[in-house]
Formats: sequence, C-alpha cells, structure tokens
Amino acid sequence: MSEEQIEKSKLAVEAAEHISPEQKAKLLGALSKIKPVIGQASQVHAEHAQNVAKLIEASAHTAAHDNQRPDRLKHILQELKQSAQNFEASHPQLTAAVTEYSTVLSALGI
Repeated sequence: MSEEQIEKSKLAVEAAEHISPEQKAKLLGALSKIKPVIGQASQVHAEHAQNVAKLIEASAHTAAHDNQRPDRLKHILQELKQSAQNFEASHPQLTAAVTEYSTVLSALGI
C-alpha cells in the first residue's frame, strides 16, 4: 500500500467514534502488518496488489464512517478475501495479513 493509503486508512480508523480504543488498536496493528507484504506482492503482481490495497482502504473507510451499512462492509470484505486468495500460493504472508485484518473488521459487529 502506498504511504498515503495507509495514512488515510489509519486516520479514518482513529477518527471513528463508534470503534472502541481496543478495536482501533487491533485494526491499526493489522494495517501495519499489511503494508510490507503488499509491497512485496506488488513487485511481482502490481495490479493485483493495488486492487487489494484499494479494498483495504475502502474497508477501513467503510468501517469508520458507514456503520449503518454493515452489508457494504461485508461485501468489501468478501471482495478483499477473494483478491487475497490470488496470492495464497505465491505470497502466503499477504493472505495471512489480510485474513487477520478481515477478522478484526468482522469482529467489530458493524
């Protein structure tokens, strides 16, 4: 993910009033794990890695700002998991980081 995408995602999570400090810490931790593995994957599969990065950014913003539309977040997370599965064989760390991030978002109960 680009530095700008990470910062936008982190700022959205930090500003979300409906997310507890504990959940914010988990989300921010998961985001920090994704950044380096996206970078590694983008060296080989730039287009797919960019798609994953866009979905992560969209999911963070949706979770932070659109807590009245859990269906939207669920849809984005499904797309994100599918995109990450494309990397399962070649970049298992990316798949693991995205799975962790998705699990944290799903646990928010939005």
